[in-house]
Amino acid sequence: MNGKKLQTEYDALLEKYDRVLSERAAAEYELSELKAAAENISRQDEEVRRLHESIRSIKHDMRNHLMVIASYLNGNDTAAAKAYTSEILDKLNSVHSYIETGNSLMNHILNEKLNLARGKEIAVKAEIENLSFAKMESIDFSAMLSNMLDNAVEASEKETSPEIVVQIARRRDYETILVKNKIGRSVLTDNPELASSKSDKATHGMGVPQIRSICGKYGGMCDFYEEDGFFCASSFIPV
Repeated sequence: MNGKKLQTEYDALLEKYDRVLSERAAAEYELSELKAAAENISRQDEEVRRLHESIRSIKHDMRNHLMVIASYLNGNDTAAAKAYTSEILDKLNSVHSYIETGNSLMNHILNEKLNLARGKEIAVKAEIENLSFAKMESIDFSAMLSNMLDNAVEASEKETSPEIVVQIARRRDYETILVKNKIGRSVLTDNPELASSKSDKATHGMGVPQIRSICGKYGGMCDFYEEDGFFCASSFIPV
């Protein structure tokens, strides 16, 4: 009888121990998610602050700029006025609007990667819906979106007229990401399996297995194809 009682108490303690470990693991994961969110918000605030400072600087200098242009025009020096105006436009074009999606992690990744692309003189177009991708863990969402954008940026560096298009939208029961980059020749003809190659990153092989793995983890799909002179990478995550 005592043996059975001890066994019962042991089993109860073991079950309690397992439950405590499980709760601790869940708490640690939640804490790591909260820390990651806080870091993303902090980076987002810094990015917005820098943008506002750039805009304030331009507004402060605009009166002086207009006076300089007026002086050139009054002196009939239209060539100097055009050159000076061109310089101002270049400065304005270097300041890009901040993409706000309602998702702090998505904000950070999109603004960081697309600003990197613009810094490499890659034309960027973005059509972003306010989606949460709540089904995905932050680390998986970050890896998937970052890889899709990194591949597009790396491939675009070798193009003469580079352009990247990003579309994030709800399609029926899926939250979708489409990243397209303009290509001068077929990527899939040269590398149909999209195998990774360190000597030629423009093959889009970098990160493709990870994108496929992450989509599969959440019961989603991904596709890589070419259309209208663009290489297209798309992911579909069920809601």
